[in-house]
Amino acid sequence: MTTATTASLAIAEMREFASFAPCEQRYIKRSLDIGLARCDAFKLWGRSEAENTAIRRQYVAYQDLKALRELVPADGTIGETERFIGKAVRMAVFDLEQERIECFSAFRFLYERLLGPQSRAFLPGIFCAAAALPHIKPERRKILLQSLSEAAATAPAWSDAKPNFYPEFIEDVEAA
Repeated sequence: MTTATTASLAIAEMREFASFAPCEQRYIKRSLDIGLARCDAFKLWGRSEAENTAIRRQYVAYQDLKALRELVPADGTIGETERFIGKAVRMAVFDLEQERIECFSAFRFLYERLLGPQSRAFLPGIFCAAAALPHIKPERRKILLQSLSEAAATAPAWSDAKPNFYPEFIEDVEAA
């Protein structure tokens, strides 16, 4: 990939991230810090005891993330898919229950960074399964499921390009 292409993709990813609601942006950045072990999320994101509790729960929900990255089906056999999807849906339900992810685009943006680009083809199914479960309030379930476009649900192929942009905490912006 050329430098110009890589830069162009990174800019497109930045634009997509900028299109998300502020609560989605904050949750994605915090989730990446926790899921990719980039920092101590309690020190960076914990503004109250309630947030510290939510961060603690997220660390627990993400504890299998490293193993989950290894379970992304390579050959697409039903056994591989079953092992991966079950664990991924459990984690996705946690994230959707937090009511910070408002649409499939934000979910995909987060999960392709948490799980890697090889997981992209499975993300619509994981999202639909998690959003359709009774853990999600019915009115939110409807909004979430309607956010999945036909194009995303029926894509014939998925890029295997690694994400270029990983948003991070910016003190001046987060403190405001």
